[in-house]
Amino acid sequence: MHILDTLKERGFIAQTTFEEDLYKQLERESTTFYVGFDPTADSLHFGHFIPILAMAHMQRAGHRPIALVGGGTAMVGDPSGKTDMRKMMSVETVQQNAEGIKKQLSKFISFDNGKALMVNNADWLTNLNYLEFLREIGAQFSVNRMLAAECYKQRYERGLTFLEFNYMIMQAYDFLMLFRKHNCRLQMGGDDQWSNILAGADLIRRKEQEAAFACTFNLLLTSSGSKMGKTEKGALWLDAELCSPYDFYQYWRNVSDEDVEKCLSMLTFLPMDEVRRLSALEGQEINEAKKVLAFECTKLVHGEEEAEKAQIASAALFEKDGLSDEVPTFIITHAQLDVDNRLSSILNLCGLCTSNSDARKMIKQGAVYVDGERVSDIDARLSEDDIKKADGILLRRGKKNYCRVIMQ
Repeated sequence: MHILDTLKERGFIAQTTFEEDLYKQLERESTTFYVGFDPTADSLHFGHFIPILAMAHMQRAGHRPIALVGGGTAMVGDPSGKTDMRKMMSVETVQQNAEGIKKQLSKFISFDNGKALMVNNADWLTNLNYLEFLREIGAQFSVNRMLAAECYKQRYERGLTFLEFNYMIMQAYDFLMLFRKHNCRLQMGGDDQWSNILAGADLIRRKEQEAAFACTFNLLLTSSGSKMGKTEKGALWLDAELCSPYDFYQYWRNVSDEDVEKCLSMLTFLPMDEVRRLSALEGQEINEAKKVLAFECTKLVHGEEEAEKAQIASAALFEKDGLSDEVPTFIITHAQLDVDNRLSSILNLCGLCTSNSDARKMIKQGAVYVDGERVSDIDARLSEDDIKKADGILLRRGKKNYCRVIMQ
């Protein structure tokens, strides 16, 4: 099957340019393509998961990915989907974050022997001659067309700086430079980047009279229309230090029934026949599909061993009603307990609630359990004797959010 058909069947493709020509390009030769990553953190999060998996599909089909780190554009800030200007970053921070990003990408694509590249657009953006850039690149852009782009509309109404206005031109220039340096002919990314990606493909066609293509991916939304990857603790990070393999597993274990098929299609490499079989399960049997989804996603991000641990922990809690060493654990000190031993404070400390007031609200609603017993007293306290048991105490908020608290 053609790689574009594979990506379409699995639900990735939102928009493409010159689709018939792109089919021929990908059939004719191994094609270099790129995806951009903002180095705003040293870890990727779920928002990057779809582009990463698309890169993996493309590489498996024989094409060469370039991961472009926006070290130069991070010093400007992308206005796409933003209501405020993004903070600018130092060169040192960008480099540190880029190293973390490459380490995570290496779990999905191979950088061995030039099979994939990582580049930093600071290499060509930081030393630009402004007048030359205006003459060569700026003359190719219509301000009227740029202002009509979706990525500028919201920011234009609230106030768009000239600094940010340059972002589209810079991203287009990235594509041109990658074409010149690496014969890169395709840029891929989220559909919210369509205007910027299209600008780059158009620039290559105008400046070089060569074929260049744009392709964007659908955002993964829940059946209710909200973005996936948001948790009560914040973004669903791909770094185990920011989101444990267990919490990552539980997120996918708890998706709604209606979202199982598209998640299995886009977030795993299972054959589509198996995806359709699992997605057709009904009633309680759909939970088997969710277990497969959770295991496959966790295996991709954290490895098979961590996925198995998370699976065992989940089964121990929700099927056997027991404890497991792999349940998220919070170590509380004697000093912390001496200062404040209220259950509400401990729920906040261990991350089961977002604040003390949130914890009190959960207790009042009857959503908090200590070792399986519901607690209704918002002033309930925990003593050292409660926590110093061999297995500590098991706190639960709601049906599926657990944390073991032990004494150090």
